[in-house]
Amino acid sequence: MAYYRLLGDVPPKRHTRHHRPDGGLYYEELMGEEGFSSDSSLLYHRHPPSAIVDATAWQPPNADTEPNHPLRPRHLRLHALFPVEDAKRHDVVTGRRMVLGNADVRISYVVAGEPSPLYRNALGDECVYVESGEATVETVFGALSVRQGDYVILPRATTHRWLPAGGEPVRAYVIEANSHIGPARRYLSRYGQFLEHAPYCERDLHGPAEPLLADGADVEVLVKHRGRGGTITGTRYVYPHHPFDVVGWDGCLYPYTFNVADFEPITGRVHQPPPVHQVFEGDNFVVCNFVPRKVDYHPQAIPVPYYHSNVDSDEVMFYCGGDYEARKGSGIGLGSISLHPGGYAHGPLPTAYERSAGIEFFDELAVMVDTFRPLELGEAAGACEDPGYAWTWAGRGPSGATGD
Repeated sequence: MAYYRLLGDVPPKRHTRHHRPDGGLYYEELMGEEGFSSDSSLLYHRHPPSAIVDATAWQPPNADTEPNHPLRPRHLRLHALFPVEDAKRHDVVTGRRMVLGNADVRISYVVAGEPSPLYRNALGDECVYVESGEATVETVFGALSVRQGDYVILPRATTHRWLPAGGEPVRAYVIEANSHIGPARRYLSRYGQFLEHAPYCERDLHGPAEPLLADGADVEVLVKHRGRGGTITGTRYVYPHHPFDVVGWDGCLYPYTFNVADFEPITGRVHQPPPVHQVFEGDNFVVCNFVPRKVDYHPQAIPVPYYHSNVDSDEVMFYCGGDYEARKGSGIGLGSISLHPGGYAHGPLPTAYERSAGIEFFDELAVMVDTFRPLELGEAAGACEDPGYAWTWAGRGPSGATGD
């Protein structure tokens, strides 16, 4: 994120002495990407950020996967993973259940009513879409106020915690990268400014408003990181002082929110391809959103998508608002995921294809992740799958079984 910000108390010149009121020095930390060759920020701590007094093993939520074999389109009902009566027993970090993943990205879901522990993901950036609920996300950079429809972008290794607010649990769709996540590069100038054709701009991104300082001794922080042979593991650090001790920072690397309601849809006389809906990208995957919008206005237009084959990618749609026109009659509803893998041609049901002629507006909200390596099924996929989905286009499946 090449949008510069400065919060709190920083010295006039970087890498120079920054004195505390008592005459001592603050401790400067550079948090940067790609080995000092990309975006970074300088943070000024009251205590050395490297000081720990204990380190023990911690096991993050299950990230095991199995192949999507035989190759099938899938429908996963995420709301079935967390009964309403159990929601307040979980937090956004340790309560996640992984549904899909590969070597580049992992997709999880959680319904949480409890505060999370302090946590940082050392594997990659996180993009958390808030399906419903409100929260405060406290970070080493400051606090973010989070609401329904927000994407919360948390750079790799940002220490933070989730505090649900408003009395209702937070429903969160979590996209974890093994890389960095940012706006689509074609939206940006060579210096990082949003261009005129971008569907959102800097004014729509909301970072912390002020530093966040907290006191405490022997404070635990959970760290997710790389393990042996590419596995995912974790460590529980204990810090002698609270890590929220930054009196000021400046730079271009920090957490922020972007609300899906601020995405300005791009439409045309005939159906526009999915890239016009893109919002973010990471290594080997993109994030798009389909928002309420006026649709195709050619007199002979068919507003729902044409049938298409994902020859280079798997497509994952999370249906989180409105009524998705192309999936009517398939059993898809709010809280559903559809997975359409590479090698499988997919599109609307025949009835939706015909019914869409003449429609002028789609009241729908969905978050799409397209990956450029095959996705495998996480432990939660089998717990919430609709087994009849693959046969809904034909109206019957093996031995005459019908989809619901």
